Amino acid sequence: MRLVMTEPVERTDRPYARRWWALLVLCLSLLIIVMANTALTVAAPDMTRDLGLSSADLQWVIDGYTVPYAALMLLLGAIGDKYSRRGALVLGLVVFGGGAVFGYLADSAATVIAARAVMGVGAALIMPATLSLLAATFPRAERAKAITLWTATAGLAIAAGPVVAGALLRNHGWSSTFLINVPIAAVALVAAFVLVPPSRAGHHDRIDYVGGLLSVVWIGALIYMIIEGPHFGWGVKAVTAAVVAGVGLAAFVLWELRHPRPVLDVRRFAHRRFAGSNLAVALFFLAVFGAFYYLTQHLQFVLGYDALGTGLRMLPLAGAVFAGSALTGYLTPRVGMRLTVTAGMVGGTAALALLTRVDAGSSYGDFVAPLVILGLAIGLALSPCTDAIMGAFPESELGVGGAVNDTSLELGGSLGIAVLGSLLSTSYAHHLSGATAGSTLPPSALSTAQDSVGAGYQVAWGIGAKARRLAEQAAGAGDPQQAAQLKAQAGQLAQGARQMKDAVGSAFSDAVAHTSLVGAVVLGVGTLLVALLLPGREAPAPDAAAEEEREPALGAAR
Repeated sequence: MRLVMTEPVERTDRPYARRWWALLVLCLSLLIIVMANTALTVAAPDMTRDLGLSSADLQWVIDGYTVPYAALMLLLGAIGDKYSRRGALVLGLVVFGGGAVFGYLADSAATVIAARAVMGVGAALIMPATLSLLAATFPRAERAKAITLWTATAGLAIAAGPVVAGALLRNHGWSSTFLINVPIAAVALVAAFVLVPPSRAGHHDRIDYVGGLLSVVWIGALIYMIIEGPHFGWGVKAVTAAVVAGVGLAAFVLWELRHPRPVLDVRRFAHRRFAGSNLAVALFFLAVFGAFYYLTQHLQFVLGYDALGTGLRMLPLAGAVFAGSALTGYLTPRVGMRLTVTAGMVGGTAALALLTRVDAGSSYGDFVAPLVILGLAIGLALSPCTDAIMGAFPESELGVGGAVNDTSLELGGSLGIAVLGSLLSTSYAHHLSGATAGSTLPPSALSTAQDSVGAGYQVAWGIGAKARRLAEQAAGAGDPQQAAQLKAQAGQLAQGARQMKDAVGSAFSDAVAHTSLVGAVVLGVGTLLVALLLPGREAPAPDAAAEEEREPALGAAR
């Protein structure tokens, strides 16, 4: 079959003919970015055992991806606007795929973290490129529908990652989960040349590299602080990062206000529609990423599902995202984005509130309703926000617009995992301490069990294994008195193992309920703020209308 390369479409009112096929390529590219994190959640236990990861190592395996991803997006989005958005997508797919292969070959904590960092750089190229190419390729009348499908793909990836990773883990090691992304990246890479039209900004002004580098500094320092402080304590590293983030942000804002062509015009945040949409995205992903972090642990550790079983049980969330996306596509043009976004955030708050009822006796059935409601809420709220954010930018800055949307998403997600994850850990340790008060178990075992729910079950398993060994020794002992003593010790240890297992499950369930309550309060307060910020239907997106008068719609870009 002969591959026909796409040509730039000239300035015209006629939309690009293969725009829906191009959207498929962009959605595939988005799919691997989200799956890179969700697949890791089910592979983490095997990776921890195989590589002997400490809790700090595991945290940086997860967040080694997030720091470069969030920090580089704004600068790389601007570079893609100037030179080539499709080029940024293609280069990102190559870097991302290379990082995934590197991760497959990694055999230590350091090399896995390095591989994840390389993948994060690739993701920082891909993510803003997908949204900027979408906005450049679709006419405004169809853009909301295209963004709805883009958002729904993210919902699918949230559940698809654990399912595919779980299937691989049944017969292969944790490293195989890195390879999930390679064939998809390869298909997207080839298809990008065939189906995605070339696109770049119309102007050729110099890039504001100083502003871009300042954004890298303050966003990178902020993400580092969010990760380091809650998990490892507010020591010198976290405090230094906080100071760098604050000074860097102030310098960034002052520079951008004075620059004639800033990498990001920060005055846009004075517009209620733009500011409210970014706040909604950040708060929503704070709740979603935080909830996903502890729900997958509960399904795996407390309810005992394997990796594949856990992934399959997250599918109601993905299905509900599709349903919510279809609903918002119908409702938003009729009732306005403020109503649909607020309704989605209320739904997310309700889903977290339902999770406050989780206890030691909860089964999977108790999680279905919160998952479905959360999925519907994601579909309802996020598409209109992304459409509003992208609509605030002229055609020449679509890559920056995509980067702003995705940076809000990553900041919210990082806060969700760090803050809610830290609260979960603290609450779990507190509840476990109370549940094991007066226990005859060694203090060292209790201290180890408080580290995490996985460590708690590992302690219970170790005590149970010791009880079984003593029981075997009792059965083979020739001296009846010795046999009786060994049997009594084995019985005590077996009872201790059962108590520890029950205490760990109960403590973690209570921690999930407590953390969900805090998450619901945060999202509920955020919902009120977003409802006050977002204007009614009559308010236009800032800057977009004027810019469109200067630059007629393009079927694709130049």
